[in-house]
Amino acid sequence: MKLYNTLTRKKEEFIVKNNTVRMYVCGPTVYNYFHVGNARCFVVFDLLRRYLEFQGNKVTYVQNFTDVDDKLIRKAAEEGITVPEVADKYIKEYFVDAKGLGINDATFHPKATENIDRIIEIIEKLIENGNAYVSGGDVYFDQKSFTEYGKLSHANLEDLEAGARIDVNEIKKNPFDFTLWKAKKEGEISWNSPWGEGRPGWHIECSAMVNKFLGTEIDIHGGGPDLIFPHHENEIAQSECATGHPMSRFWLHIGFINVDNRKMSKSLGNFFMVRDAAKKYGYTTIRYFLLSSHYRSPINFSGEILEQSSAAIDRLHNCAENLRFRLKNNVFDDLLVELENVSLSMLELKQNQFFEALDDDFNTADAIGYLFEITREINTRLSEQHISKGYLDRAYEIFMGLCSLLGFEKAEDKGIDTSFIEQMIEKRTTAKKARDFTAADAIRNELKEMGIILEDTPQGVKWKKA
Repeated sequence: MKLYNTLTRKKEEFIVKNNTVRMYVCGPTVYNYFHVGNARCFVVFDLLRRYLEFQGNKVTYVQNFTDVDDKLIRKAAEEGITVPEVADKYIKEYFVDAKGLGINDATFHPKATENIDRIIEIIEKLIENGNAYVSGGDVYFDQKSFTEYGKLSHANLEDLEAGARIDVNEIKKNPFDFTLWKAKKEGEISWNSPWGEGRPGWHIECSAMVNKFLGTEIDIHGGGPDLIFPHHENEIAQSECATGHPMSRFWLHIGFINVDNRKMSKSLGNFFMVRDAAKKYGYTTIRYFLLSSHYRSPINFSGEILEQSSAAIDRLHNCAENLRFRLKNNVFDDLLVELENVSLSMLELKQNQFFEALDDDFNTADAIGYLFEITREINTRLSEQHISKGYLDRAYEIFMGLCSLLGFEKAEDKGIDTSFIEQMIEKRTTAKKARDFTAADAIRNELKEMGIILEDTPQGVKWKKA
């Protein structure tokens, strides 16, 4: 498997050591629901983890929650509640949307506030090593003490913008020095430290949690491209100065989602919450949209594209339903005909190409393309009246295996009494046999009003939600 490493600016062979992968992805700052731009990062790395585990590896996956921050402090003041109450509220809401998107829980979901002791330990080590200094109750990292500063962003410091999270402060030694510990301000949440009451800076929390849960050198560190500088650059500087080891072998970054050719972000006000988009299009449609382009490419968000994604998901779900129906109701011809052998060979070829696409810098766009070639071939065979059980079993195994890996399975329909529907179908069949077409039509119409559509096939009656 080859992955594009931001650190080296090229695709490199990702060699798994001892079938174990240590992976850290920057999680949300929990002061609001997360938007579709955030979701792309969470969904892509969820699938990467799934694929690494599918290959037989044990993945220790850490995604943090930033639960103390200027934004949380402002939100708490606005709502008249405490910072921990704001964090708890939106962490719960994160899991609602994450579950809807098919994102599996991380191995660990640590919070910044639960790791203050480790944060303080690392800051003390940096001061001891001469990489950090105390100034006016704050603690700053001395950027010039790390000669490799800038190696991730690959730009001259003069060309880099300081970024929203770097405070310009006359008591810093250098413009690019960044805060490790912030002295307490009136009314703010704080913790005791050797430098007085205060709270951690943003960058140091991730270094502390990587170190605590994954060790000194990890395999993959991921996030959005806006984190390359300053966040990930600063993580590298403070972590490597504290431990003496490279922080991560691979650095992976996701492309932006654009709206009218501008990056989707809360600061620009052009963001769409996952919660709101899911109400209209469904979570699985959003997941499909987020995986339908190569992870490093920017993608454009629009209602038209989500409608197309919804139609694509419907095609996959219809194929799955048709396969299940034929397996349940087919009168099998157990002699596997030559045409089916050719079809199965084609399905297995496309399955292999699907995996080859993922192995080539995790190209989900091409992989999904191969899945639809499989779908088209299966649909062609399902149009035949006679199909062998061997063909249906193998086609179902291939198709559903890939859909499951991608997280495209259909969520269970809630509130549907399937036993009642089957009873009504049986009554309709009996009425048709008795040539009581008025009763049969009445049953069809009653189910239609419930949102259930019937389809008569040579193998029996199929039903689906409208």
